Formats: sequence, C-alpha cells, structure tokens
Amino acid sequence: MIVNVGGRTDIVNYYTPWLMRRLKEGYVYTRNPLFPKKVSKIDLNPDKVDCLLFCSKNYKPILNYIDEINQKYHIICHYTITTYGKDVEPNVPSIDESIRTLIELSKLVGKEKVIWRYDPLLLTANYTVDDLIQTYEYIASRVHNHINRAIFSFVEMYKRLEYNMPEIILFTEEDKIKLVKEIGNISKKYDIYVQTCGTDANYEEYGVHRSGCTTKEVLESANHVEYKPQKEAHMRKGCHCIATRDIGAYNTCLNGCKYCYANKRPTTAIENYRLHDVNSPILIGYIQEDDIISEADQKSFILECKL
Repeated sequence: MIVNVGGRTDIVNYYTPWLMRRLKEGYVYTRNPLFPKKVSKIDLNPDKVDCLLFCSKNYKPILNYIDEINQKYHIICHYTITTYGKDVEPNVPSIDESIRTLIELSKLVGKEKVIWRYDPLLLTANYTVDDLIQTYEYIASRVHNHINRAIFSFVEMYKRLEYNMPEIILFTEEDKIKLVKEIGNISKKYDIYVQTCGTDANYEEYGVHRSGCTTKEVLESANHVEYKPQKEAHMRKGCHCIATRDIGAYNTCLNGCKYCYANKRPTTAIENYRLHDVNSPILIGYIQEDDIISEADQKSFILECKL
C-alpha cells in the first residue's frame, strides 16, 4: 500500500507531531469522506507500507524527523512552491524561505526523493503568464540541483472556485502554449525533467512530458524499487496516478489557499483544527462507539528493491 500523507490536508505543515506518534505506534485510523461512520485502520509499520507519499508547502516542521523516517520507509516528497503571495496563499512561507527549506530537505533525503510542484497554474489581474514564467525560472535556477523533477498543472475550474476565487482569469489556448513552451525551455536550460499532471494534453514537442504525479515510474525513480504494474486511479479527468490511501481529512488545512479543493472555506478548517488531539489515532476528533471499523487491505506493490 502507498500511504498518502498530504492529499486531503497539509499534514507535514500542521500535524507533524501527530504523524510522528502514529508512525511510532504503527497504525492510524481514517474516515471515509463520503460515509463518515466508516473508519479504516491502516497499519503503518514499515513492512506494510510500500511508500510514504508526502505533499506539503512547508517541510520545516518535519526536518528534524525526516532522516529517521527515510531510514525506515520508502518515501517521496512533493514540495509545492508557486508564484503567489499572501493574497492567494495567506499562510504559506515565502518563495525564498521555501527554497531554503527544499534544499535542506534534499540534503537530508537525497534529491531523487524530492519533487518540486509548481501548481496549480492560474491567472488573475495580479498574476500574468509572464509572472508565472519569470517565477518558474527564478525557482528553477535555485533548486535544479536538489530535485528529481518538476511537475506543473493548470488549475481545475471546479464549482467551488466560482465563489472562493472569482478573480481567476481563464487560460486561452495561446496562454497555455506560451507557458508550456517557456517552462520547457527553462527546464532544458537547467537540466530539469519536467512533466504535467492532471491533463491528457500532449506537450512533448516542448520538452514537457505527459504523466501523473504518483505513477509507477515516479515511485521507482525515487526509491530504486521495482513496483508491480498498477491501474490508474482516475481520481479526476486527466489523472494518470495509481491508487494511494490518504490518512488525512478534508476541511482541516490551515494554509488558506484560495484555490484549494480540499477546504470548503478557511473558517471550517480552523473549526476542525480545534478538534485535533495529537494523542488521538485519527486526525480530527476521536473514534466513536458507533463507528464501523475495518482493517485496510494492504497488499504490497513491491516486486524488487534494487539497492
């Protein structure tokens, strides 16, 4: 089983003490988002976890523990650093601070396990196509020696954005081609393997590979482990990732990003955060008497470790 530590919320940034307790005790409970009374118990012992898939906008809280984790588990670290300021990402560290933390993370776990995510790409009156290109080059010039690859995607215009971020300007096809072409050129300049996520569009002619953020190839590249072939999970249109099990919960991330798909509103996340107990085996609140608990089916995908 591949355990997702960051799909529904930024566990690394806000819940690292809880995560470390869960890893120490060797299990975690997680609620089904659609059927909240259905709870899965996931075994977190290293022999039951094929990979810990981290995704965060701030790895600073886990730096003191990440080497210990890396010694016990196969891991991969997606680090999101974008071009936006506090008007869009109010509780996310600055670009320069994030770059410094990424470099420190890379030195601890190895560059092959660090992926820079430059997404989602979006336009507003304050953030133009040229801004996105310039910031990509700025970050690329500083992190290229410390990452496995870069991944970008275009913002998905789901319904919630209509009221959470009405200032978004839709990309034209010309906008997309200009962005992709320049990202490809910059990536070639700094010898960065760059790929898309969440799209079926083919930009190979611009040096941009078509893939997913969690594929068999991505996992193998990070950990030098051969995985069994897996079907794509198709979590959304254009998704080419394989299945993972998320141990987080929606409506609990305090980053406050206006484009976020995982929070209905920032105030809901703040309210839920107050229910968090670092000693609880579930992220928010506690296991209740009427919860229906089942053991997760944890089949291994690993064929061979090449190290």
